[in-house]
Amino acid sequence: MKSSSTKLTSVKILNELHSKFKSTTINTPITFQKLVNRCVDLYISDPHFAKMIDNHTKLSNTNKFF
Repeated sequence: MKSSSTKLTSVKILNELHSKFKSTTINTPITFQKLVNRCVDLYISDPHFAKMIDNHTKLSNTNKFF
């Protein structure tokens, strides 16, 4: 059953980051979906967070999308 309050999307994530995320969060209630939703909410509502994300360059040399 599709919920009208959600949007099904797909994203590509670097394998190494995904593996580290899974191992870091294995015993926590955080899921990738929760992380994405919370980060998008913070990006929209918190200018400091948005600027921090915009200026994050650690992954920029791996691919133009990261």
